[in-house]
Amino acid sequence: MLLKWQTGVVIRIEQVTHNTKRYWVELPETPHFDFIPGQFVTLDLPISEQRIKRWRSYSIASMPDGTNIIELLIVHVDNGVASSYIFEEIKVGSQFTLRGPQGVFVLPKSLDKELFLICTGTGIAPFRSMVQYIHFNKIPFKKIYLIFGTRTQADLLYEEEMCVLEQQMPGFRYIPTLSRELWEGNRGYVHQIYEELCKNQQPASFMLCGWRKMIDEASGRIIAMGYDKRDVIEELYG
Repeated sequence: MLLKWQTGVVIRIEQVTHNTKRYWVELPETPHFDFIPGQFVTLDLPISEQRIKRWRSYSIASMPDGTNIIELLIVHVDNGVASSYIFEEIKVGSQFTLRGPQGVFVLPKSLDKELFLICTGTGIAPFRSMVQYIHFNKIPFKKIYLIFGTRTQADLLYEEEMCVLEQQMPGFRYIPTLSRELWEGNRGYVHQIYEELCKNQQPASFMLCGWRKMIDEASGRIIAMGYDKRDVIEELYG
């Protein structure tokens, strides 16, 4: 079924890092916006004469809660036409056209294996939706590891919320790692973390979301450890 385009109204904006903002968007034409955690919406922005060049997709960072308000987590990309327009032109009260939900980057049907959510940057957005959904709907799971790689502490997204969820969800671990700053937590990239946690090659599923370099390397490493490529689900950002 071809999804219809509809109007989105920005009702709140929050700057969370030097180059990242949270946008809350209301969909007045849809009383209850239903979606599966991990899905995305496509925005049609007035940035080109060509329709396809106006389209940009963003994962929904909030969980489905029966309302018509969704949250998008957007990073300003250097020389990025779309993100520059969003950051410079979109204010509270602004409207744009969007379509969705779309995408198949969703949780496995069963969470009876350990689940590794591996992300960089704003790739944490769909995982935040998934973890919230699991928690608030009391969905049983074996173990979940959210491994989040970024550069500095100032770039950490949803840090406080993830730490709270870690305390509230037995079996859920939030593991941030920084590549460009010394701190009391993990330092380096995401790869050594999941490799150490999977050294016994226990049954596991892996979901990767973020920069292409991270996804390509992680996918190769996971398969080299002995896992099947069917154990790996990918969602590329940028």
